[in-house]
Amino acid sequence: QVQLVESGGGLVQAGGSLRLSCAASGSVFNIASMAWYRQALGKERGLVARITIGGFTNYADSVKGRFTISRDNAKNTVYLQMNSLNPDDTAVYYCNAPIKTTTSSRWTDYWGQGTQVTVSS
Repeated sequence: QVQLVESGGGLVQAGGSLRLSCAASGSVFNIASMAWYRQALGKERGLVARITIGGFTNYADSVKGRFTISRDNAKNTVYLQMNSLNPDDTAVYYCNAPIKTTTSSRWTDYWGQGTQVTVSS
């Protein structure tokens, strides 16, 4: 059994910063790329940022220059540093990762439960 547990969401004023964390726990054998998605009310879930196991990153155009994704492979954890937040960043943020467990040779896509980020104007 594998879980992705997010933390760090909350309420912040426009222009402020938040740091999200997502830790994988359980029978983790290997993790491929790790990513953050977000879903605003009434909208589809979309990719915010992704980081490969080697550290290569890509970002949604709307967050480039403001958000930074990083990971600690030893801790099976991915982070999202969010700066210069604006109300359009308000959404539920989800962690995602394809994970191979110690009991299976296949990759399985896992999602966290989501953490709310609210940016007030």
